Amino acid sequence: MIIKPKGTKDVLPSEVYKWQKVEEVARECFRLRGFEEIKTPTFESTELFVRGVGEGSDIVNKEMYTFLDKGDRSLTLKPEGTASIVRAIIENGLDNEPMPLKLYMETPCFRYERPQTGRFREHYQFSIETFGSSSPLMEMEVIGTVKAILDKLNFTNYLININSIGCKECRKKYVEVLKKYYSKHLDEICDDCKVRYEKNALRLLDCKEEKCQILKKDAPKPREYLCDDCKAHFAELTKLLDASGIKYKINDNLVRGIDYYSRTVFEFLTEEKGALNVICGGGRYDGLVEELGGKPLPSVGVGIGIEHLLLLLEKSNIQIEDNRGIDLYLANASMGEQALVASLAVKMRDLGISTEFDTMNRSLKAQMKYADKKRAKFVIIIGESEAQSGRAKLKAMQTKNEVEVGFKSENDVKQIANLIKSR
Repeated sequence: MIIKPKGTKDVLPSEVYKWQKVEEVARECFRLRGFEEIKTPTFESTELFVRGVGEGSDIVNKEMYTFLDKGDRSLTLKPEGTASIVRAIIENGLDNEPMPLKLYMETPCFRYERPQTGRFREHYQFSIETFGSSSPLMEMEVIGTVKAILDKLNFTNYLININSIGCKECRKKYVEVLKKYYSKHLDEICDDCKVRYEKNALRLLDCKEEKCQILKKDAPKPREYLCDDCKAHFAELTKLLDASGIKYKINDNLVRGIDYYSRTVFEFLTEEKGALNVICGGGRYDGLVEELGGKPLPSVGVGIGIEHLLLLLEKSNIQIEDNRGIDLYLANASMGEQALVASLAVKMRDLGISTEFDTMNRSLKAQMKYADKKRAKFVIIIGESEAQSGRAKLKAMQTKNEVEVGFKSENDVKQIANLIKSR
């Protein structure tokens, strides 16, 4: 038997309705805020992620699915959504559209990492990306969008952490100070942090190893080295969040694991301890569009892992209503009525009524069992007498109440549809 690859997951009908609910809530929150959907290829040129995500990141160094195609071109399965969206903006001239540009994408992402609860080598995420505004109002808008999604899902057990890692100029000075501090502790840090020290020192603050956690407590903090503009930007953001009633905590050790972030970074976390405490994270990345060949375009974004979010909802005992089921099951009591039943099903579907009928040559008893398993709200049984009279009983499966209906004329069929919709 061939089985699914390690780190992947089948989403079965018994749980896909939960995905659909999260997608429905998110899309409505996007619509209300003027976000538009974009779709990009599943694989891109490897250079896009090396330049965009950064050579010093774990994603590029350890986790990317990279391969040569038949033309010896190096391609990579998309490990995250932001760089791909930026490439699409530049290539398709979307940076000439009226600003701000507010986009979202639901996409599979691929990272070769150790599979664990809620984390897969193929996972799906919402990438929420905005372009054109350098105002902290845009960070507030993105943070508020994530908050709205969680609130609509009745997920209230979360915290918002924010920090500023500064612009390119003030961060350069900070990194020098940070490396000076860690230069005295190189024998004490983990092997990964030794690589980070050389390639991306800021990520030393992101290490989860216990011995590195102890060291970073006394490390210099990014906000201590912000330039005046970055200080003012962060101060304005906190005022906006306060005015909007969005509660947050300033976390001086918060950085993001991808090179393109600048100034504001943020995370949504559960209040539980453990590996699943981060819900999602994002921030501002003002230099990425220019880095990838476009014109300067200030940007803010966040990625929300869908599987991860669903697991956290489950851990918080938040139930998503199982709304699977069909409106109507048409049972045929004799083989001679199959064509009549099938044609009636077509008419009901045209009127917006989800309808099924027997295609397995089951007995009437077996058909009724199947209708029950499919959670049919109503059933109509059509046999020889019903076919001749053009009338049958519309039975409500939950209450067992019955009402006689006609089904031969167009008005009869509309009446059945109206009865079902009104219940």
